[in-house]
Amino acid sequence: MATKFEEAIKRNQTNIFVCKDCKAKVRAPSLKVSQGKIKCRSCKSLKLRPKRKK
Repeated sequence: MATKFEEAIKRNQTNIFVCKDCKAKVRAPSLKVSQGKIKCRSCKSLKLRPKRKK
């Protein structure tokens, strides 16, 4: 069974958000997302959620 590396977890899960409308992934700082400054590139929606941790 593979072990989880801190570097891989940081790279794959931090600062990644998913659009609630079109399911596109956006990499952005969480502070800007919570302030509403980041939009989805494809549908221009402000509704973003963090990527699910597996």
